[in-house]
Amino acid sequence: MRRLSALLCALALCAACSEPPQKEIDRARGALDAAKAAGADQYATEAYAAANAALQQAHDAVGQRDYRLALSLAVDANERALEAAKEAANGKARVRSEAEAALQPAEASLQQLRTRLRAAEAARVPAAKLAPARRAAGDAQQALQEARKGIAAGNYLAARDALEDLPARITAEIKGIDQALAARTRRRR
Repeated sequence: MRRLSALLCALALCAACSEPPQKEIDRARGALDAAKAAGADQYATEAYAAANAALQQAHDAVGQRDYRLALSLAVDANERALEAAKEAANGKARVRSEAEAALQPAEASLQQLRTRLRAAEAARVPAAKLAPARRAAGDAQQALQEARKGIAAGNYLAARDALEDLPARITAEIKGIDQALAARTRRRR
């Protein structure tokens, strides 16, 4: 009786692996599509790429008629895709937080630049010396608008990238204005 049940189990296992594991491959493809829709291709790139590679290997195994390996790879691809979707949600929340946090210092820096520009104009600093700072103020305003649009549209990576190093660039222009103001003050003495 034991031998018969062992033989039946062995036959069931062989029969299960005698045709491609299409259900598991389809399930993995669905999980991968859901992960991409969750933003895994942008916010969890490594996990998404691993899931995609596992699914491709499952297809390759089917092509080589190694259905056991294909089954194992399809299950692995499914699990990796589910993990990529979770990582994407966490990554998206993190990048959103970073983008929103970068807005305030960038806005404050731009306001400070505009104040320094007005002070330099009042001190009659030549317009040619203020031209780079004016361009920087315009560029900063445009970057802030792009960042706000990106945040509103849910494109947090673009918003974060638009604000990257913006306060540092503005600070460099403020230093240039301060130097021009100092030079103007020395000439008056």
